Order: sequence, then C-alpha cells, then structure tokens
Amino acid sequence: MTSQDHEHASGSDDEGGLDLDSVFLEPPRPPSPEPTISTYTRALHSSTLTANHGVWSDIEIRLVGSHPLWGHYLWNAARSFASYLDAHPELYRNGSVLELGAGGGLPGLITAKNHAKCVILTDYPDKPLLDNLTHNVERNASTAERNTEVMGYIWGQSLKPIFEAQQKLANTRGFDLIIMSDLIFNHSQHDALLKTAEDALRTAAPGEPHPPCVLVFYSHHRPHLAHRDMEFFSKAEERGWKCEEIVTEKFPPMFPEDPGEEEVRATVHGWRLTRAAS
Repeated sequence: MTSQDHEHASGSDDEGGLDLDSVFLEPPRPPSPEPTISTYTRALHSSTLTANHGVWSDIEIRLVGSHPLWGHYLWNAARSFASYLDAHPELYRNGSVLELGAGGGLPGLITAKNHAKCVILTDYPDKPLLDNLTHNVERNASTAERNTEVMGYIWGQSLKPIFEAQQKLANTRGFDLIIMSDLIFNHSQHDALLKTAEDALRTAAPGEPHPPCVLVFYSHHRPHLAHRDMEFFSKAEERGWKCEEIVTEKFPPMFPEDPGEEEVRATVHGWRLTRAAS
C-alpha cells in the first residue's frame, strides 16, 4: 500500500471526482506519528551482486508523519515487491519504469539503483507526499543514479507530462515496467489504474524475452472485501490483459488487531499483467 491509498478499514466505494475525499474513499485513522525511517536491506548474497544488480546494501525510506493519506508505514507489499525487483533486474535494466502511488518509493528506487535508464515515481499531487518522495530519491540515489523524476499524477488522467519527463531522461516514449504496490484495494480506481497502464506501457515486440509488463503486488487488508480486490484482474482480462500470479509471500500482519483472517491479511500476492505483442 502506498501513500496514495493507504487506509485499509472498510468504507464506501462510490465513484466520485478527483479531490482527496473522492479519490480516497476510506475514512481516516487518527493522526499518524512524526516522520520515521524504515530500512530495506537486500537479501541477495554478496557473491550474486553482479554489475547487473548493482553493488549496494540497503535503502533508507523516510515515511511521512501526519497526513490524511496515512503514509507512515513501509507496507509488506512494498518489501516483497522490492525483493522481487532486486532479484529480476532483467525486467527493467536499461529500460523505463513508472511507479503509480509510489508512497515512499521503495520499489521504484530498487529499479533506479539497479540500472533502469529512466524511473518516474508518481503519487497524488500533494506537496508533502512529493517532497518526501523527492527526499528519498536524494537520500538513496547517487549522482550517477539520478535517472529518476518525482511527479504528481492522478490515475486515469493525461500522461503527457510524464511522457515529456521520460523523453528528457531516456529519449523514448512508453514504459517497459509499471509498478503498482498495494493499490487495488481502492476499488473505485480500478478502471483509472487500468487506463493509465494501457496508455503508458509500450507495445511488446514479437519474440521479446522480457516483454513490457505491469507488476501488481498487494495484500487483502479487508478479507471480507477480497473479492472486490480481485475484480481488478477480472476487469483487466476483459480489457485484453493476460494476468498471472507470480508471488505469494507471508509476513507478520501489519495490524494484528484488525478484523478478518490473519493469514489472509498477512499474505502478499504478486501478479504480472502483459498484453499481446504487436
């Protein structure tokens, strides 16, 4: 889950406009603590740290404190996502990456440090969120790794500014990898997320060993609404995407006191979405 959609308590899913109250339909929790630092330490053994993976040991993510989008956790899905991306640089190396609802930006920063050519980190166009995301880029990326742009973006809207930023960084248009970490619990935004993915992902070429894809990692934070989370994938298939589950990983639950089966809430799922080659 990211700072664009964090709250996981049950709430309405009515469609609405594009202000915070209508895009993020979950009722807010009490104010969160002051900003904190969470550290991701890579699991790769030193003997596997080749030039393709990049030689670094950890990433420090600052998480926003008091904010209505509740962004002060490094969510389990982001940790699982980071490990998967660190182990599979072939999906984005020398390519372009777009992260939606980036929050602290951990998955996208993994790709930046592992030699993606261009990384665009986006979240809701709110200054505290974007300032914090920019801080994390500056904290973790060396000058040589500043292949990263932080931008405000509302899902489903025009990608023109994002493509312009990509053109400056990589002199190309269309992304090789799109990252969605803990977004699909926001049921009212499924269509907007899919529209953005369809417009942003470049077209696959016949016979590509690693065709462009969308990676979607999530937990069912509200087990009684898991079927609504899964509607994202049924909608994607109706729109021509091929969807396949690639990761299932168990973590301690983020909120042990929350209702619903603990094993369901503690499990991270990862899916890959691809489209037919042109």
